[in-house]
Amino acid sequence: MTDTYDASHITVLEGLQPVRERPAMYIGSTDTRGLHHLVYEVVDNSIDEALAGVCNFIQVTINNDGSVTVLDNGRGIPVDIMQKNKKSALEIVLTVLHAGGKFDKSTYQVSGGLHGVGVSVVNALSRSLIAVVYRDGNIYEMRFERGRVSVPLQQAEETEKDLETRYILWYGEKIPGKFRNRNDLLAQYGVQLSGTCITFLPDDTIFETVDFDYDVLAHRLRELAFLNSGLKIRIDDRRTGDSEEYCYAGGISEYVQYLNTGKEPTHPDVISLGKKDPENKLEVDVALQYTNTYSEQVFTYVNSVSTREGGTHLEGFRSAITRAINNSSRKNNLIKDASLAMRGEDVREGLTAIISIKMANPQFEGQTKMRLGNSNVKGIVDSLAYSSLSEYFEENPKVLAAIVEKALAAARAREAARNARELARRKSTLESSGLPGKLADCSERDPSKSEVYIVEGDSAGGSAKQGRNRRFQAILPLKGKILNVEKATQHKILKNTEIQALISAIGTGVGEHFDAEKARYHHVILMTDADVDGAHIRTLLLTFFFRFMKKLIEDGYVYIAQPPLYRVAKGKQEKYAFDEDEMRALMDVFGEKGVSIQRYKGLGEMNAEQLWSTTMDPERRVLKQVTIEDAGYANEIFEKLMGEDVAARKDFIKRHSKEVTNLDI
Repeated sequence: MTDTYDASHITVLEGLQPVRERPAMYIGSTDTRGLHHLVYEVVDNSIDEALAGVCNFIQVTINNDGSVTVLDNGRGIPVDIMQKNKKSALEIVLTVLHAGGKFDKSTYQVSGGLHGVGVSVVNALSRSLIAVVYRDGNIYEMRFERGRVSVPLQQAEETEKDLETRYILWYGEKIPGKFRNRNDLLAQYGVQLSGTCITFLPDDTIFETVDFDYDVLAHRLRELAFLNSGLKIRIDDRRTGDSEEYCYAGGISEYVQYLNTGKEPTHPDVISLGKKDPENKLEVDVALQYTNTYSEQVFTYVNSVSTREGGTHLEGFRSAITRAINNSSRKNNLIKDASLAMRGEDVREGLTAIISIKMANPQFEGQTKMRLGNSNVKGIVDSLAYSSLSEYFEENPKVLAAIVEKALAAARAREAARNARELARRKSTLESSGLPGKLADCSERDPSKSEVYIVEGDSAGGSAKQGRNRRFQAILPLKGKILNVEKATQHKILKNTEIQALISAIGTGVGEHFDAEKARYHHVILMTDADVDGAHIRTLLLTFFFRFMKKLIEDGYVYIAQPPLYRVAKGKQEKYAFDEDEMRALMDVFGEKGVSIQRYKGLGEMNAEQLWSTTMDPERRVLKQVTIEDAGYANEIFEKLMGEDVAARKDFIKRHSKEVTNLDI
């Protein structure tokens, strides 16, 4: 450190350098979530063209070299020179933050890419980026390296590949043999063919991984196709040959049908509502259907951008549906027991809904746009949704009766489960009278400094209790496999002994009474055996947390312990390995002669000292933090793996079986 501090120590980062220096500020993270966010930023620009009514086809290709190509048949990014900057509009869009057409309301009435930083950020975080624009009958190309121009804008010669690309722009399929020359194609389509093609290769010096996941991208693209009815979106993975094409004329109504695949609907048809508020330039579309399940699935979007943390539009919808069902049921004399009131949680049990709004000036919290903050939206959505639902129930009394019957059953179950919930609710952070007897609590009372290990069985629990640091580490042993909450009513769930112990130990309560601030531990660590049963128990626990304490996952409180699989020893030397490759590497270091290898099938095989040194000591342990990258995708996976649809689960296992490299049977 120097003794002086003056103007010479002030650094001004030029152009896109701030993005490369602090990438997480712009894309959230540099892990797999941030990597896939690059694709979403480029695709969102194409979606904005679709929202403007000038694009009906988008193609995403994962190339063999690890790059991704996004192609659309929109208007094409302008290439003319901007007089103020003396540079092409294409170069400005790709190299300057907060530059784009989204700030001009005559160009885009609604847009998801409002901040104008998306594609320039992608350029900054890519080793290379190639932009090809089809516009005014010509082809323009420009190349970049790590955000800087490497090949200036130039008009490109049209090749046979360009001809095929032009055809794909309009029809989403390969060009037929009869159009194998430029004159034939242009005679057929004139000079109206237009679009943008962006190919980028993520910078492996910035990202923790540059390996794109086909399933993650396919899920997001399918979601976008549902949200933009009639838009054709195709994804191709040239690494594996996988490909899908999505186009849904029914829009979000088909989305609800897709989400409810394998479930028994309470009423046959999806309820579809659409209302506009011209004064506030806001359009609300809602599709919903009830099923025989017990969980609520509501996904929200603004201008096709997923707001996974909800916001004012979700608050407005929840208020509207609760009022509409209660008022309509009273008006039609459907509630015989005057003492039984239907709460919000009752009318949303078994509900699957999509809320999609389009508006001119959404205020998102952060660049990754996870929550809508416009305060006036709540009242607008509430009013529009309430009037539409009330009108629908007036015209469809049988649907209303079926929904009310299910909601009343949920209300009765809630009353029956009240005692169980009271047991689960934590009374005070300083009291232990309401804590389960099997919990070996810690002495620390500051939740941010406390952690609880949820372990499988008494044997592992005994070793963990002996090996732990009693000051800040608590141990909660669970007996056997907990109830699969994906297939049970809340009443049955809250009567389960192991789940009661889990809820009361953590202290947050569940359902309407859940309060993350009452969490007694900010590290909730799942520590199960490394065999098939242990993996199953871990999955059951994760299902519980996802359905009943999702906020703990979102706040970063849930972790998975990583106990070693092997102990490799020679003489007085001993090392631990977490997988077979690491074990073999240790054998090479020690030399095979005189080396003993112990494979741990369960935590109970470790003594207290070994468990502490390998899995519980904060200085040496490895923990995996559980995060939710895409709530909709996570929901889909939990339903497939833990739900009632056996066929869907078999299909998932078949598709992903080749990814299993170390199956322990």
